[in-house]
Amino acid sequence: MAKIAKISGPVVVADEMKGSRMFDMVRVGEESLIGEIIQLKGSRAVIQVYEDTTGVRPGEKVVATGMPLSIQLGPGLISSIFDGIARPLGTIAEQSGDFISRGINVPSLDQKKKWEFKPSAKVGDSVSPGQVIGTVKESSVITTRITAPPAIGGKVTSIKEGKFTVNDTIATIGKEKVKMSQEWPVRIGRPYAEKFFPDVPLITGQRVLDTFFPIAKGGTAAIPGPFGSGKTITQHQLAKWSDADIVVYVGCGERGNEMTEVLDEFPKLKDPKTGKPLMERTVLIANTSNMPVAAREASVYTGITIAEYYRDQGYDVALMADSTSRWAEAMREISSRLEEMPGEEGYPAYLASKLAAFYERAGRVKTLGGRTGSVSVIGAVSPPGGDFSEPVTQNTLRITKVFWALDSSLAYRRHFPAINWLTSYSLYEGHLEKYFNDNVSPEFVALKKKCMGLLQKEAELKEIVQLVGPDALPPEERLVLDTTKSIREDFLQQNAFHDVDSYCPLEKQFGMLSTILHFHHEAEKALAKGAKIDDITRLPVKEKIARMKYDKEFAKGKKELEREIERQIASAVKEVEE
Repeated sequence: MAKIAKISGPVVVADEMKGSRMFDMVRVGEESLIGEIIQLKGSRAVIQVYEDTTGVRPGEKVVATGMPLSIQLGPGLISSIFDGIARPLGTIAEQSGDFISRGINVPSLDQKKKWEFKPSAKVGDSVSPGQVIGTVKESSVITTRITAPPAIGGKVTSIKEGKFTVNDTIATIGKEKVKMSQEWPVRIGRPYAEKFFPDVPLITGQRVLDTFFPIAKGGTAAIPGPFGSGKTITQHQLAKWSDADIVVYVGCGERGNEMTEVLDEFPKLKDPKTGKPLMERTVLIANTSNMPVAAREASVYTGITIAEYYRDQGYDVALMADSTSRWAEAMREISSRLEEMPGEEGYPAYLASKLAAFYERAGRVKTLGGRTGSVSVIGAVSPPGGDFSEPVTQNTLRITKVFWALDSSLAYRRHFPAINWLTSYSLYEGHLEKYFNDNVSPEFVALKKKCMGLLQKEAELKEIVQLVGPDALPPEERLVLDTTKSIREDFLQQNAFHDVDSYCPLEKQFGMLSTILHFHHEAEKALAKGAKIDDITRLPVKEKIARMKYDKEFAKGKKELEREIERQIASAVKEVEE
């Protein structure tokens, strides 16, 4: 029988493990703690334990399960809160109280609850792997599509209708029995038929993101920023407003009180699309910084496996990982206990490949069953001291296509979202141009480039302004400063707590931007005719431009606002001429 030879924190070395495989799950010690084999040397196995190993002694038994770390996927995932290795925290609380007992073994799904299964396939139908064979109403918002497992296809020889548990046989395909649930190893990506080009945006309703730095459905984005700059708030906004069908929120290694806020707020948030609680299309994974370090490393794989499961049903899924820095720190701690050669800042040499393997599982795909689904991954990064040159941030930027750089100086000025428009970027812009031209306006992309040019011009002028003051600048450059102030405060700044301003549709974003630039264009013509810059910047219509983001009926009044801009600027020119 296998026995413990050595213990170093969450890392346990066991002898007599011949026949075991990498990443197989094991039960360690008298309390049967959950662990995973991460290294094999002959008959000796190195195991990372997902629970606290205090009190475990050399000589205690180790039992191999012969299976990798897997999650049971099926009805019951939606609205659930799991720990890093997919154990439901609600069920654990019922069994062991407020603290997770060591060695507790709770399946991901409720094994006794019965779900109403409605078949869509009939006896005699030919079914391919991944094809939908029936549905279950999992919440008032989400209908789970029960699919044939990825390796099973053939003729349906029997199929039932009625109420069943996740472990009951509901159909037979060929000679294989099919249940409502599937077991899947979390470290292996689920298969798909084809990956699509990223040419459809994930619309978030946040102006700075959608207009200037858009992310595609199935895309990858990083939100790095120092403490207090708004990473979690930004992810909350994306979870609430993005046009994803399902949200998977992974709190991997964040502080307990921050995760508590998420667990308290999400059940209370109303889904703006349906009016129902947001939790009815959300899965939460809570693995805080005081929980075992190895489980933190596994939590992101658990999250993305759940996301892929719903992607395979044809849903668009948004996965929020907060934060991948803590995940990387967990890898660093385990690597040091394994006495591996450290890389930069002590992180393991395989940090980049691990990050890449995680983000590569994102994508918009044609599923095995012929549907279209996507997993968009948005990872927060918490660089120490806001230093973007540290290894986790740099390796993440190398992999992800969107960089939303949070700026603490903007956050301290109460400018939210505190995303720096000069350092952020999106590599999806070229891919999404056609969508914006076809679905918003043919002028949308040109307008955006004009605005970005003005913001960059403002950054150049700021150095001169600090030396000589704005009054020393020529009128054309003072107009640039006035217009960019309007872009920053009236367009980029957004109030997450305002009923109207919290979400801004693409059409309104275009309308607001075109109105600001219309004022700029008319003002340029007025200056050329001799109008005074002070008269133009103090026009009453400026107040209406500032209030347009709070106007629910903005689209109806846009033309009238533009006419008023023209009238007031014309009157400023007339005064000079007289």
